[in-house]
Amino acid sequence: MILDADLTMPPEELPKFYDAIASGQGDFIIGSRLVYEMESGAMRLLNLLGNKFFSFVFSWMLEQPIKDTLCGTKVILKSDYEKLVSNQKFFGDFDPFGDFDLIFGAHKLNLRMIEIPIRYRERIYGSTNISRFKNGMVLIKMCFFAARKVKFI
Repeated sequence: MILDADLTMPPEELPKFYDAIASGQGDFIIGSRLVYEMESGAMRLLNLLGNKFFSFVFSWMLEQPIKDTLCGTKVILKSDYEKLVSNQKFFGDFDPFGDFDLIFGAHKLNLRMIEIPIRYRERIYGSTNISRFKNGMVLIKMCFFAARKVKFI
């Protein structure tokens, strides 16, 4: 289980993720911040627009709807994670956050991905390490790299 340390997603919601993977609803469970209304100040407008852009790109590339590619809450079985890591270089090794690595890797392994909506709150711990433009450009580059392997084979 992956949970961001800034506590923008209440840890009390983790049992939903455990139940989803333990019951076999999916093999890779992704949190989605873009379903429920967010707390004021939880996400800046530019970040929201970037998330929606990447949601569109991933949904098109992977041919399945993905609402939130950059939510820090994700769950995967250890055995699947080990397979995913062994293939990590297939999509490049330059993801600054690891989210795209996980999603592309899960797709390559044909894992069933499902999203679970979460309540996204304003950060109560720490400050962001994200450089919106610099990191955003790296993520766009990674999408182009992955599209050649997934969509334009």
